[in-house]
Amino acid sequence: MFDTLSSRLDKVFTSLRGRGRLTDADIDATAREIRVALLEADVALPVVRSFVAAIRERARGAEVSTSLNPAQQVIKIVNEELVAVLGGGTTTLRFAKTPPTVILLAGLQGTGKTTLAGKLGRWLKTQGHTPLLVAADLQRPNAVNQLQVVGARAGVEVFAPEPGNGVGDPVRVARDALAHARRQVFDVILVDTAGRLGVDEEMMRQAADIRDAVSPDEILFVLDAMIGQDAVSTAQAFADGVGFSGVVLTKLDGDARGGAALSVARVTGAPIMFASTGEALEDFDVFHPERMASRILGMGDVLTLIEHAEKAFEVEQAEAMAAKMAASEFTLEDFLEQMLTVRKMGPIGNLLGMLPGMGQIKDQLAQVDDRDLDRVVAIIRSMTPAERQDPKILQASRKARVARGSGVTVTEVNQLLDRFGEARKMMKQMAGGAGLLPGMGRGKAAQARKAVKKGKGARRSGNPAARAAQAQERRTGQDGAPALGPGVGGADLEGMPDLAALMQQHGIGGGNAGGSGPGAGGNPGRGPRKGR
Repeated sequence: MFDTLSSRLDKVFTSLRGRGRLTDADIDATAREIRVALLEADVALPVVRSFVAAIRERARGAEVSTSLNPAQQVIKIVNEELVAVLGGGTTTLRFAKTPPTVILLAGLQGTGKTTLAGKLGRWLKTQGHTPLLVAADLQRPNAVNQLQVVGARAGVEVFAPEPGNGVGDPVRVARDALAHARRQVFDVILVDTAGRLGVDEEMMRQAADIRDAVSPDEILFVLDAMIGQDAVSTAQAFADGVGFSGVVLTKLDGDARGGAALSVARVTGAPIMFASTGEALEDFDVFHPERMASRILGMGDVLTLIEHAEKAFEVEQAEAMAAKMAASEFTLEDFLEQMLTVRKMGPIGNLLGMLPGMGQIKDQLAQVDDRDLDRVVAIIRSMTPAERQDPKILQASRKARVARGSGVTVTEVNQLLDRFGEARKMMKQMAGGAGLLPGMGRGKAAQARKAVKKGKGARRSGNPAARAAQAQERRTGQDGAPALGPGVGGADLEGMPDLAALMQQHGIGGGNAGGSGPGAGGNPGRGPRKGR
């Protein structure tokens, strides 16, 4: 969503780099460029004015004039002001001292409010709560049925005593839901109210009546991030008519200019609490202003990437994979397992886009197709267990059989094997040669190799305690230091997938993965070679 804004800001900062000292003319020119970039992103004019004024004032202050690198200081100021515009910090839900906590969802029709109710219910369930969805949208056709379907997919119970389609009293439904939640010991109830087609006084009064009936602990205004500056007037109307304590942004994965996200928190004074980035129930998370600012400025979002990895990767699995790579025993079977686990984290292009510096290769990231990964999976699954363990035995006749079984050509099978070989070499270098594997320098990598070999060749003890000690030693290495998962660019990221190998798989970044050869599944290379 913020690609255009990011590109414009990157050009502004590029023009600043290399200057030893910034004059007032430089600062004014930079402020004008930032103003134009924000207006093109459809940010509300009052927000643009205050944002640019703050940057101009701070850039002329002592923190820049006495700095050894004024350009970097200006970038730092823009980052801090951007975080402030987006809300300043992460805001969490307020839970009632005496359950149930009541959360009222309000917003315009078509913003994805009902789907969001299921996403939020699922998220609360993962946090250890027992949520209840309440079908109080009795106006829109099939809204009740939609909430029941979404609730079933999310594994969250739905309270729907009325059929909807214009039948029933939403205020009574909300009040009865509160009593039902107390009887059945639900600790959070999410009330899905009817959407409006605009600033409708009657529907606004209905939302206010529901608010008065259940006294919600949180009122969340669901806002479509793609509607631009109209979001500001709509949010202000809801703030005046019903009031709300937080904002949830939907459709952040869209290709609109994103002005709503940069305007609503500053204009209404209500923090952005959650963000929805796709259609799947899993495409939902807490909104972190500092991480969003980092993404807009092209600095990546490694913390979110780590959180996704922690959800998808188990510690024991990551440790075992790291030990295999250190011992040069990483096979196609392991490669397949890692690919499938990474797939759980979301689209590959989105994951790579969270890495710092990836903004410079946006065109290549846009060409990454998850179907390439599906093709790789089909090829590997067409192999026998012996072939997955030792790809060297794949001679011409075997490759022809694998190609027929996976619906690809022999050339594509060869290309996959070549890519796997490159990734395996890189993993080995990360694990042993360069010490890039988190928690493993040269010594620990050698210990991991020794531990794996010991696990294969040593006799299994008959003593249960001794067997447990052997298993622990195989997992951690001789010095007891845990073997951590493959990393990204040398960062100390525990349990991370090897996204560098995926970049090679898709022909993105440095090494042998540039435009010199086809990508995964026989796709052509992604343009000229570029360093990571």
